[in-house]
Amino acid sequence: MIYKVYYQENANEIPVRENTKSLYLEAASEREVRQKLKDRNYNIEFIQLLEGNYLEYEQASPNFVLEEI
Repeated sequence: MIYKVYYQENANEIPVRENTKSLYLEAASEREVRQKLKDRNYNIEFIQLLEGNYLEYEQASPNFVLEEI
């Protein structure tokens, strides 16, 4: 399954919407996504499962790149 993760790069700063970034990650569950990213100092705001038409839409975006972790 492919997940889209919304995050702030620094977990010690107050989240600001304009600084929110996203990445795409393949994992079996949301828990696995969090485990793969635990060594990074990210403030994870939201993890979204991409399926069906929404996944196709995201894959058509030039910003769609799966993270290799």
